[in-house]
Amino acid sequence: MNCPLVSVLFVGLFHQTTMAVIMDKLADRKICGDAECSYVLSMATALDDFIAPDCRFINIKKGQMVYVYSKLIPADGTGVFWSGSVYSERYVDQMGRTGYFPATVVKETRKFTDNTIRKQTTDMDFYCD
Repeated sequence: MNCPLVSVLFVGLFHQTTMAVIMDKLADRKICGDAECSYVLSMATALDDFIAPDCRFINIKKGQMVYVYSKLIPADGTGVFWSGSVYSERYVDQMGRTGYFPATVVKETRKFTDNTIRKQTTDMDFYCD
């Protein structure tokens, strides 16, 4: 085999290109259970399917359990979005991925805490890779 061809194949296989994009903010403030927004606020059940329009969001299937980590505080005239992860044996490929979804597509079934904090969102809250 030709050595330059092997080199090109090797570089092509192991070179990863990333295009990180900071998307528009969905809100300036959010509600969390702790300073890092790592504690689960509540559990919810999806009332309907939701198809993510871009990388900030997650796909949700009707009946799926969703763990809610933060709730964006909407500006006047904007939608209400929450951040969470989906868990279901039927949709293993999505488990553990965190993203936004409209609050209207889920019903909270269990609150884990009433002690919440309000904090500013950052550009990293809406970062896509």
